[in-house]
Amino acid sequence: MNILVAEDDFISRKLLTNILEELGHEVTAAEDGEEAWRLYQTVPTRLVVSDWLMPKMDGIDLVKKIRGHPKSDYTYVIMLTANVGQRENYFKAMDAGVDDFLTKPLDRIQLTIRLKVAERILRATSRIHSLENVLTICAYTKKINFPEEGWQTIEEFMQKHFGITVSHGIEPNYYEQVIKPQIEQLKVARTNDT
Repeated sequence: MNILVAEDDFISRKLLTNILEELGHEVTAAEDGEEAWRLYQTVPTRLVVSDWLMPKMDGIDLVKKIRGHPKSDYTYVIMLTANVGQRENYFKAMDAGVDDFLTKPLDRIQLTIRLKVAERILRATSRIHSLENVLTICAYTKKINFPEEGWQTIEEFMQKHFGITVSHGIEPNYYEQVIKPQIEQLKVARTNDT
């Protein structure tokens, strides 16, 4: 996954970049919020790790711009902060669109955990996005073709993806227009047979 890092401190930026690359990620690094914003608009990015306090544009303003961008895929944002004392700032950041926080100095294990959560959330949002856009249903068998899973019954699909158990019934209009006339035809046929 390509991760955009926005960090004005050279040593912190280099340390974070090295850890992310060791974990198998591609990293695009910016030394301030303005550069990060320019890169965000041109480099495909689903995850941003940004320092809170930076010159030119701080992390909160960067997040506001990201949330206002008409990009179709969700971007997960982790905010880095050295200031853990002012808890009301966390609410300000959450209101701006921050998804998670990491405190400085950076802890490799905490970063790894946050990245796993981010990847899980991004996978889930991608699945939701694909469900919202296209769902192919066979006109004959009524089976659903879901990407990477193949054809499955509606019942299987609903149970697997939404935890919903489907029961069967007859839609009232269909009953009146199709089933009821068939029942009447059967009654007439039986009467004629006797």
